[in-house]
Amino acid sequence: MGTVTDIEKALSDWATAHYGAGAAVAGLRRLSGGASQETWAFEVDAGEKSEALILRRAPGGLATPRASEAVTLATEAALLGATDKAGVRVPGVRYVSAPGSTLGEAFIMKRIEGETLGRKILRDAEYETARARLTKDCGEALAGIHSVPLKGLPDLPTSLGRNQIDKYEAVYREFDLPRPVFELAFAWLKENEPEPAEPVLVHGDFRLGNLIVDENGLGAVLDWELAHIGDPREDIAWLCVNSWRFGQTENRVGGFGQLDELLDAYAGAGGARYRPADIDWWEIMGSLKWGVMCMTMYGAFKTGADPSVERAAIGRRVSENEIDLINLFEGLGRHA
Repeated sequence: MGTVTDIEKALSDWATAHYGAGAAVAGLRRLSGGASQETWAFEVDAGEKSEALILRRAPGGLATPRASEAVTLATEAALLGATDKAGVRVPGVRYVSAPGSTLGEAFIMKRIEGETLGRKILRDAEYETARARLTKDCGEALAGIHSVPLKGLPDLPTSLGRNQIDKYEAVYREFDLPRPVFELAFAWLKENEPEPAEPVLVHGDFRLGNLIVDENGLGAVLDWELAHIGDPREDIAWLCVNSWRFGQTENRVGGFGQLDELLDAYAGAGGARYRPADIDWWEIMGSLKWGVMCMTMYGAFKTGADPSVERAAIGRRVSENEIDLINLFEGLGRHA
């Protein structure tokens, strides 16, 4: 089942069951191409209970084998519920549809208004107030995510520092294309691996692009597909990786803030107290990891597995990651 009419009928049946006999679905439209999942927006008109909603759905509503470590839609919905309970700004889940049902593998969540494009958030005048608040908002959100009790969560992969070194080095070696900066980074990471922190729920891709920002700051944390059990410093450092600063390189945190403020907000909201130097190892790991991912995306373009221009364009960014790594190595020791 996959036509707009089929989906609209399934949603109408759900709306009637959950909002009452007079509920009606309106404005159903596809928001993305759905390379991994379908995303649809729609409204339910049910008088005082009317809501703007989002449908996240497996392509065609059919569960498919996961080729990556991405979590299932049911797991993603469960994580949204757990983090919502912890006070994190996430869209509230309204319904989870099981594989084999009329709607198929999917879930419905509240639609949060705002912007996700990093360049607009960092540059447009309407987000000036948001930029001033976003560092604190992100620190508090990360502390909330990392505070979620692991007991009761769905099964998630565990990926600590050593796991990630081994994983991405294995991918890199398969290319048989030595890159001196990457070789240096792998060697340095192995020699300087910090003691693991107590494992927590890690978002896995916490950065601009996966955050909804409105005029007042952080609206919601999206895209939990890469969530796992890991080191909390991974999430903090990923937000600092230069690729996610969208040209605002002077602001270490996402292109909008400074790390001291982020760490203060994180600790003030119940997270561990870290120093900027505690994040260096994980930021180097993040830049290297993204560099290897860029190599993989170009490989998909070159072999024809994914001939899109987007894959080729991302593949060209390998050299940017090499420059970022050189700058990070030159900056070691400067962070208190």
